[in-house]
Amino acid sequence: QVQLVESGGGLVQAGGSLTLSCVASGSIFSINAMGWYRQAPGKQRELVATIESVGFRNYAESVKGRFTISRDNAKNTVYLQMNNLKAEDTAVYYCNAVTNRGTTHWGQGTQVTVSS
Repeated sequence: QVQLVESGGGLVQAGGSLTLSCVASGSIFSINAMGWYRQAPGKQRELVATIESVGFRNYAESVKGRFTISRDNAKNTVYLQMNNLKAEDTAVYYCNAVTNRGTTHWGQGTQVTVSS
């Protein structure tokens, strides 16, 4: 099993920045890709960014150029640096991990609110 704990959410003005962190524990050796997803009220959960164990990164079009995903394997942590935040970035952000067995794990989520 893999456990994920997010932190770093909060309230920020439009144009501001936040950094989210996600610490993995448990069967961390089995983790392949990690990523961030978000869910706004009344909307489906959507991909924000993912990073594979070899370092390949993937971003949603809506965050390209503003968000950066990174991974510190020594700390079992994945980060999401969010710059130039917009009101439409307001959502609950969830950390995600996919293992080499194909299982998917989720964190409890952290709220990001961007005021315009």
